[in-house]
Amino acid sequence: MLRETDVGSAGSGITTSNLETFVGCQQLVEALGDAVVICDGDGVIRFWNAAAERLFGFTLAEAIGTSLDLIIPERLRERHWAGYERTIATGQTRYQHDVLRVPAMHKDGRTLSIAFTVGLLLGPQRRVTGLVAVIRDDTKGFAELRDLRNRLAELEAKHSA
Repeated sequence: MLRETDVGSAGSGITTSNLETFVGCQQLVEALGDAVVICDGDGVIRFWNAAAERLFGFTLAEAIGTSLDLIIPERLRERHWAGYERTIATGQTRYQHDVLRVPAMHKDGRTLSIAFTVGLLLGPQRRVTGLVAVIRDDTKGFAELRDLRNRLAELEAKHSA
């Protein structure tokens, strides 16, 4: 049974049905320029929007039902999974508000630099049942920062000599 829900600002008089709300949320997430990836408690990808396809190169069919290992460089997997499991168990992550910047893998094998935040998805008794990440490509910004740091080191070395 569909029910109407108030949306918008208080007193706006705008209502929508559950189905319209669901469709509207899905359209919103698909319209975003940032990748949205939702995983269950085991780290299995359950949602992958069009921006995730563009960023990582994997289609929806290739990503859904697979492990996050799909985009995590092998050398970082152990550290990633330790943090993921801790977050699921404790319901705590500092990356809900702080941006995390890490390497990731594109389908073609190249390394990307990504920046993202994490949201906790809660089930009954407010236990964490999964995570949602909002991700953007930071490869260009990372390269620029690395070049600036290298240039600074060169200038400091010249000045010290």
